[in-house]
Amino acid sequence: MIDEQNPLENTLDNQESISTSFETSDHNDSINPNELSSPDSSVSTATSADSSVIEEVQPETSTVENSLEAENSDFTEAEEIISVLQQENANLKKLLDEQTEQNNNTKAQYARLAADFDNFRRRTSKEKENLEQQTKKSIIIELLPVIDNFERARTQIKPNNEGEQTIHNSYQGVYKTLVDCLKRMGVAAMRPEGEQFDPNFHEAMLREATNEHPEGTVIEQLMRGYLLGDQVLRHAMVKVAVPKEPMITSEEETAKVED
Repeated sequence: MIDEQNPLENTLDNQESISTSFETSDHNDSINPNELSSPDSSVSTATSADSSVIEEVQPETSTVENSLEAENSDFTEAEEIISVLQQENANLKKLLDEQTEQNNNTKAQYARLAADFDNFRRRTSKEKENLEQQTKKSIIIELLPVIDNFERARTQIKPNNEGEQTIHNSYQGVYKTLVDCLKRMGVAAMRPEGEQFDPNFHEAMLREATNEHPEGTVIEQLMRGYLLGDQVLRHAMVKVAVPKEPMITSEEETAKVED
């Protein structure tokens, strides 16, 4: 390692070497004073050099310190901005959650209202249909006696001349128009002859003992029954077949009495 020497010591060594050279020299040449430097001038030169180095280091240090301070300031400012953004993000997320919950509640309320309205519409429609059906049923039931009178007139009145036949054809035309109108409204006449007696549609007015028909068979319709769709407007009044009682002869009666 090379020992670092003080500039002042280097200057003194130089001065001693110069003096020695002057003493041993054979020539009397003159030495320019300006070529020799005094110790003070050497010291001042070295000091000036050190000062310039220190001055150069000090600005560099100040620049680094300023840079570090600026970076710390920027870092602090960035942290503050990030904190503000995070807080704003949290607020926006909270607001979004509230709006989402409110939207879900609104959708659920709308679904309930739509279901209630749909139920109300179906119930109202059903009630309207039932009301129309009941009104139609009531009106038709009031018209059934008129139809009965027309049918009675058709079976009982026998025109004897052309004038009576014209009148007969006239009111039978009215009867046919009325029947066609009732058919368009959904009215149908019952045809129970030959069917098994059903209390849901038939009303037994007479019973006839016979072996020609099975027991409970409708033999004759005394008053026509009518249906409106699947509803009974009026039950058909009918005559029902019942089996005949076995005839007991006098001998059988005598044998029974003896027993």
